[in-house]
Amino acid sequence: MRSSGYSSKRDYSPALGSLAARAPWWRRAHGPLVVAFAVAIGGGVALVVHESDSTGDTDAMATVEVAPPQTALVRREAPSRGITTASLNPISTAEAAVMHEVPDTAAPAAEQALEAELAAPPEPAEQWLEMLVGKGDTLSGLFNRYDLAAADWMALARLDGAGKRLSRMRPGDVLRVAVNDSGRVNKLHYALDELRTLNVERNADSAFVVNEQVADVETRVAYATGTVTSSLFLAAAEAGMTDRTTMELAAIFGWDIDFALDMRVGDSFAVVYEELYLDGEKLRDGPILAAEFVNGRRTIRAVRYVDTNGDASYYTPGGDSMRKAFIRTPVDFARISSSFSLGRRHPILNKIRAHRGVDYAAPPGTPIKAAGDGKVIFSGTKGGYGRTVILRHGSNRTTLYAHMRSFRRGIRNGARVKQGQVIGYVGSSGLATGPHLHYEFRVNGVHRNPVTVPLPRAHPVAKEQRTAFEQASTPLLSQLDMLVEASRVASN
Repeated sequence: MRSSGYSSKRDYSPALGSLAARAPWWRRAHGPLVVAFAVAIGGGVALVVHESDSTGDTDAMATVEVAPPQTALVRREAPSRGITTASLNPISTAEAAVMHEVPDTAAPAAEQALEAELAAPPEPAEQWLEMLVGKGDTLSGLFNRYDLAAADWMALARLDGAGKRLSRMRPGDVLRVAVNDSGRVNKLHYALDELRTLNVERNADSAFVVNEQVADVETRVAYATGTVTSSLFLAAAEAGMTDRTTMELAAIFGWDIDFALDMRVGDSFAVVYEELYLDGEKLRDGPILAAEFVNGRRTIRAVRYVDTNGDASYYTPGGDSMRKAFIRTPVDFARISSSFSLGRRHPILNKIRAHRGVDYAAPPGTPIKAAGDGKVIFSGTKGGYGRTVILRHGSNRTTLYAHMRSFRRGIRNGARVKQGQVIGYVGSSGLATGPHLHYEFRVNGVHRNPVTVPLPRAHPVAKEQRTAFEQASTPLLSQLDMLVEASRVASN
């Protein structure tokens, strides 16, 4: 007997004959009888099959030699009681096992694998810790407090996309950390804000991998209208607006309206803005999309537009920027306690002395913002001005901020600042009767009234984006028209 693999030369006919002798009762009840058994032979298996038909007149025997790696040869005889070796086509091991019900020779290996799996130690259990960030806390300090491995916080601190964020944790933030039985960190979750979560996990190589998860947020459009009777904040609150949206409204129109000086009873506003919802619950207000403010006899409109670079800004319906090169008022919602005058009597020196600026009374510690982009050319104490900052804007304009309580960190000679950046805090240093900001505006070295000086505008919508701007702004302005008309009808 020849085959492609190993085979046995032993004669199994006596055993088959004994089994076949017991088959008549089965043939009568169930039809053809198949008797099969397998013998392990070195690296292969020989399967011998005896088949008898229902009449008992013809029997057939076959030998299936299963030889590694994956082939088997079938030899089948013509109806007879002897074994011959008529060859057929090779078939796969799996097919031979199915055809003749070959016992699973891989069972011992599978059983061994199962036993090894059951004997293997279980995966280390994880314990979740919640670490509350306190004042002055650092990542290393938190890990030391909870007896976590120093190697883990050092690896996290060096991790791109996570290291800087974990170094800027704020008091009240929470770190959720999964620790295994060995005290090593497997996972870290850090909520960056209401929508974003920083996730860090170990991969198969035990290296940390960073992933930022962003929640799916539903955006809804909301509307608000109001009339000023005492203050903008009260009117906005009565209209259902949050302080955040009210501050944004003031910032949009703050280039044209001095809310400390220009507000009048009867002024009105209309706002179209977004609200953000997560799982059916409101998270917070989104940006203002379009707004109108009626200040005295002036009606000013603004619409939000996101350009092709992804930068959002506010423009007039005609495409001019609402933003000017300078903020009209460097302190939010402060009142003017002393106006620009060339013949004012000084309250401390008690003599006529020109007041070449504007005083804004505000509580101590109120933030003071840079009126425009510029460079710090002076930061320090300046005589009766007390603690003072002077900024240069371009080649011919400067602004001065005096009587500060303190400077913002990083505000020093030569530093660059952006418009709206906090540079210091309201105080009463120098010759001052109370906490206030003294603010001066100079053009070519000449003092100008900060309240009335013409302010240059920023750049309008680019020509190549005019069509896109009109397509985006037209539906928003239509919503604003309907809102204003509905408010007018309701008030009549």
